[in-house]
Amino acid sequence: MSEQDSWHGTTIVCVRKNGKVVIAGDGQVSAGPTILKGNARKVRQLGTGGVIVGFAGATADAFALFERLEQKLDRFPKQLARACVELAKEWRTDRALRRLDAMLIVADAKETFLITGAGDVLDPEHQVVAVGSGGNFALAAARALYDHVDDAEQIARRAMAIAAEICVYTNGNLTVEKLEG
Repeated sequence: MSEQDSWHGTTIVCVRKNGKVVIAGDGQVSAGPTILKGNARKVRQLGTGGVIVGFAGATADAFALFERLEQKLDRFPKQLARACVELAKEWRTDRALRRLDAMLIVADAKETFLITGAGDVLDPEHQVVAVGSGGNFALAAARALYDHVDDAEQIARRAMAIAAEICVYTNGNLTVEKLEG
């Protein structure tokens, strides 16, 4: 695939406020200037529903990582940080997993992490984190709204709407998952 035909089209934002955590993701998948799909589901609950995750990157790669993360959560129940670290270590060191192209935002009722294939497990400094083609737009919008809107879901939805107005690789077809702590 040439640079012009490279895959784009994900915006994921996570907002944590007032005991609630929300991850919202758009549904657009694009190859170059062509929209391939407008209703992809890039945000999901894992396991018994106590963990939500959103991904940016290759879909098949993300599903492989979801499966591995679920295994880690089964092995380390109620230890989201440890499960994320174990996934990141395996992702970075396993020969097959090392080739996977995705970023994950993972949250439970208490913690949020950004996981990358470089072995990073980041605990965001702020109560908002975002990834993907329109991630910086959604992040900026959510951070601007954070002190003025009390509801995490409203912040996430409005931030995604702003990102969709700016980023051509982001649409308004949202999947939203939430947890209350």
